This record gives sequence, C-alpha cells and structure tokens, in this order.
Amino acid sequence: MKQPEVWMRGPVAGIPALLQPVAHTLLQAQEELHDAMKDFPETLLWQQPMGVASVGFHLQHIPGVLDRLFTYAAGQSLSPVQMEYLTGEGKQIEGVTVNSLLTALDGQIKAAIAGLKATEESSLTDFRGVGRKQLPSTVMGLLFHSAEHTMRHTGQLLVTASVLKGQ
Repeated sequence: MKQPEVWMRGPVAGIPALLQPVAHTLLQAQEELHDAMKDFPETLLWQQPMGVASVGFHLQHIPGVLDRLFTYAAGQSLSPVQMEYLTGEGKQIEGVTVNSLLTALDGQIKAAIAGLKATEESSLTDFRGVGRKQLPSTVMGLLFHSAEHTMRHTGQLLVTASVLKGQ
C-alpha cells in the first residue's frame, strides 16, 4: 500500500516547526529518486536526450548543492574538497553507478536532516553571505532554497529517466 506524501505523514521528529517543509521536501525527493532509479539501466546514466542534463548529473548535483547550501547556512565557506566536487558534477567518473550515487544522496540527505535538527529557529533570519561575492541571503533562505533546488532537479531527473526508459 502506497504511503501518503511525506508532508502528510506528520512532523519529522526533532526538526523545528518552521523547518518541517524543508525536511518533508528532502525526504520526498529521496523517496521519488529511489523509486525512479529502480531497475534504471547503468548504460543510460550519462545519456543526454535532446541535450538535457543526464540522470547521472542530477544524482551528483543534488548532494553537492545540499552540501554547499548547508555549509553557507552554517556561516562557513566552501572547502577545496567541495569546490573540487562542484567541478566534477556531470562528468562521468569510472566506477560511479546508480547505487553509488543513491548512497551519496542518502548520506547527504541524512546530513541535511541532522543539520536541520541542529538549527535554532531564532537563527533563521540571520544574514549569510553566499560565495566569494558574499551575496546576501539568510539561514532560512538557504535552507528553503536547498529544498526547492532539490525538488527542481528531482523533477528534471524523473522526466529524463522516463524518456530514456521509453515510458
């Protein structure tokens, strides 16, 4: 029996009330991505039908963006490792599989949920600079964008995967 969407299952334990939509969105994306990748052929992982981003790109990009946005929300700058990961997004790397990408995604969503649990609601409107230019945002802005951005790429992946599988 199919469960209701994550947001209709009640609050995620330990997440501040104002951040429940972020947690719900990340967990919903995680479920949808796992469902879409069941039996997805490895040979299609880096295909770009009509020039759109590959399924592999989306599966690399989502964890990377979550990591970067949560780093900024914590008031930190990106590390050299994060910058290196960013430059590798979308590039086919030997040994990378659907399973390894989903494992990385799961780890990053787990870290994001832990980050949400550690976020004080009183900090949500605190200024956070983004990138080298320190573009203005807030803790809340970064966390909500992480959810929105994740779901945007999830939708794109779902369409691309369906086209590739011919469904």
